[in-house]
Amino acid sequence: MHYSEIIFFGCFIAFIVGILLLDLLIIDKEAHEVSMKEAGTWTAVWITLALAFSAFLWFHGDLVHGIHNMSDLQLVVSRYADHMKINPNDFEGSVQMYRQHMTISYITGYLIEKTLSFDNLFVMMMIFTSFGVKKKDYQRVLNWGILGAIVMRFIFIFLGAAVIRQFDWILIVFGGFLLYSGVKMFIDRNKDESHVDVEHHPIVKLLRKYFPFISPLMVTVIFIEFSDLIFAFDSIPAVFSVSLDPYVVFFSNIFAILGLRAMFFLLAGVADRFRYLKPGVCVLLVFIGVKLLIHKYVEIGTIASLVFILAVITLSIGLSLVIPEKKK
Repeated sequence: MHYSEIIFFGCFIAFIVGILLLDLLIIDKEAHEVSMKEAGTWTAVWITLALAFSAFLWFHGDLVHGIHNMSDLQLVVSRYADHMKINPNDFEGSVQMYRQHMTISYITGYLIEKTLSFDNLFVMMMIFTSFGVKKKDYQRVLNWGILGAIVMRFIFIFLGAAVIRQFDWILIVFGGFLLYSGVKMFIDRNKDESHVDVEHHPIVKLLRKYFPFISPLMVTVIFIEFSDLIFAFDSIPAVFSVSLDPYVVFFSNIFAILGLRAMFFLLAGVADRFRYLKPGVCVLLVFIGVKLLIHKYVEIGTIASLVFILAVITLSIGLSLVIPEKKK
């Protein structure tokens, strides 16, 4: 890490931790059932923050890596965007080109993470229902789950970036795994997964055996963390398909995760109406898997990826609204 990267990353983490502490210690001090209005307000706040950060990257993205001259820029480009052609005689124009690349990659990664996390909402609902968690405690459980998710994403993303830098063939493995996940998800899309067998689940058995003092809510938090760990195996390689810059991947992941809690309460009651969104997620996983498998031979640009992802999301939501499921 360059010292400029450490300073910027430290400031970003301090900002995120500050917002979470404000939420945990002041706004969410009393456990309560979150209304649709409150969920909608917070969803708008997180989306606004995510878009504001994209504006920052567009105008000042070079600050992330401490780019001060052409040699700094060439080093960063060689690490994270070696396909980009920059003009050695035009520093300002080349820097702006890289800022734009960072911004589009960030927005694309954010949309990928948001879309894939929709499937994770169903898992959260299933966990809460199976563990009999009261609605007033949903927010608190999700808050602690998000804190753990941020730590895990940090480890996964920067460890993954280091591995990719040493062994770039790992992207082929990621591509194959995402292709398999997309096909399997499509095959299993109609399976009934609305309940967890709490009594006989191996994680619950392990916790009860070695940590009998843990409260039921803490068991639920651990279960949420475990589900996010599984979810990360799809989402993190997917975002690496649009950017090899671990900072861009981390930023897009964190803003998507921070908005996940509000989106949970906003969509909890209507998620089943978006019945074509899960097939849309399958299409995205297959597309991203193929993109990684052929990246050595065919380069699918970030703008093309962004357009395709937006088209899939729009079509999935549109079809769900236009062709509702027939009542049985």
